Amino acid sequence: MEMLLILVVALSCCVLVHGHEAIGFCYPEFGSSECGVSEQQQPKLDREQQPHLPSFHFRPPQNWLNDPNGPMWYNGVYHLFYQYNPEGPVFGDKMVWAHSVSHDMIHWVDLELALSPTEQFDMKSCWSGSITILPGNLPVILYTGIDSNGVQVQNLAFPKNISDPFLEQWEKSPRNPIMTPPQGVAGDSFRDPTTAWQDPDGKWNVIVGGLINNEGIAFLYQSEDFVTWTKVEHPLYSSPGTGMWECLDFFPVFVNSSNGVDTSVVNPSVKHVLKISSFSNLHDYYVLGTYAPETSKYVPDTEYTGKSTDLRYDYGKLYASKTFFDEPKSRRILWGWANESDTMEDDLAKGWAGVQTIPREIWLHSSGKQLVQWPVKELNKLRGQHVQVLDEKLPTGSVFEVEGITASQADIEIEFELHSLEEPAEFFDTTANDPQQLCSDSNASIRGKVGPFGLLALATEELNEHTAIYFRIFKGSNGFVVLMCSDQRRSSLRDGMDKTPYGAFLDIDPQHEKITLRTLIDHSIVESFGGGGKTCISSRVYPKLAINSEARLFVFNNGTVDVTISSLNAWSMNTAQMNRGRESYAELDD
Repeated sequence: MEMLLILVVALSCCVLVHGHEAIGFCYPEFGSSECGVSEQQQPKLDREQQPHLPSFHFRPPQNWLNDPNGPMWYNGVYHLFYQYNPEGPVFGDKMVWAHSVSHDMIHWVDLELALSPTEQFDMKSCWSGSITILPGNLPVILYTGIDSNGVQVQNLAFPKNISDPFLEQWEKSPRNPIMTPPQGVAGDSFRDPTTAWQDPDGKWNVIVGGLINNEGIAFLYQSEDFVTWTKVEHPLYSSPGTGMWECLDFFPVFVNSSNGVDTSVVNPSVKHVLKISSFSNLHDYYVLGTYAPETSKYVPDTEYTGKSTDLRYDYGKLYASKTFFDEPKSRRILWGWANESDTMEDDLAKGWAGVQTIPREIWLHSSGKQLVQWPVKELNKLRGQHVQVLDEKLPTGSVFEVEGITASQADIEIEFELHSLEEPAEFFDTTANDPQQLCSDSNASIRGKVGPFGLLALATEELNEHTAIYFRIFKGSNGFVVLMCSDQRRSSLRDGMDKTPYGAFLDIDPQHEKITLRTLIDHSIVESFGGGGKTCISSRVYPKLAINSEARLFVFNNGTVDVTISSLNAWSMNTAQMNRGRESYAELDD
């Protein structure tokens, strides 16, 4: 680490040079200004004028947000860096790292930008990356810079003042770039370095996403000093035909505990998660497997194929996620980006685009087959007015309104109980292995046998607008199959937006387990957790009528089999304090 200490001292003499060139990339799905969008005057973020503005999900003061970058807990403070366009509510030509801090991940102070394009190696943008805390308690940033030639290179940055509790200012290494695209890799297909991990022999490892001949690749680099990096001959993992991989994440999870574990832990008590953000379809997939430090190889339990049968963090709107180890509370936390589903014109009119999903604890299920996610418990402090329903029978065709809460800003936990399954359940066609297609082929209003039953969120009184989160149960050849759907097709009377229905299977036995659902409703984002977090689906919706105090919440059953609400607890959610000034940090939750 001697070279690292010399480098930190040298940074104090580093001179920054500003540049103003345009990157020239066009991402029409993100609303890039290179696609013909000009800078607009920013509207005021007012609840009455902006009914779709989330109240307790993280968002910037205005403009465009995407990937979470370098989340961490450091010296008593939670940090969230994120991709941000300071010039407008569309994906920009000079993306930066914005920076906010919190003591609970719910209320946030907005700080000055952490990284902006200033040097030849990041002249056209500072794209995504991660933070690693080195021995001696020194946090460092690894990030992708788009250099003056439009090539993606990996760079290093350090805190300018390590005694600043908020680490507000950062300096870039004069040794940048520290990694450049390997031979055979296009200049636009090499990005997003992960949090580094240290092998037992002291060697540092990091992976970078890439692509060669449509084969997704996790390029593996190693270093003795965190400054000089060498590409390992073989990748950590790759898979043919899966397209570009970006925003990779690699971390261990305990086999027999829900506690989190430090990124560098390698022993028989853990499995390793490789998360892949697929640029082909904007989904976050993951595989579980075994990492061998002596060979620097990773062997997944099942291969990643990029198809509907692969495991995903979230089967709706969540992408470019990033985790970190929250050491004081022994948990691993996941952040993810939920992009908009309305139009570029809508984003320009409202002056903002993109939110982060609620931070989630993430761990390995006791079965060892999948991960489980659950909103951090700090969110519960926002719970306000509470209503409870116990042992309420839902006969076929019934709709039950949950009254007494603010339905546009709410947290709902519900347990459903089924008393008879053997005879009435519909037969499941084992060739129908795409749950999203199954949810698309039907809807919440059909008359099934066991289900559909669930919630109608952000609904009008007449139900001409609603987002349906529901379950259906089928009888398969090897037991029961539980399908969970989130259907946005009737979420708004407005046209021209993405209302794709989402779906996933929920791995539970409904004969011996209650079917549980937790749903967070925040004006234009609905996050749902089925089976205690075994299946998660997030959606973005924009009701025309079911807004603010006009929104309603219903529980329904359209199956021919009666369902019982064992328990329902619903809370109005208070508004989180967001984008406060640095001087307000101590008052955040007062």
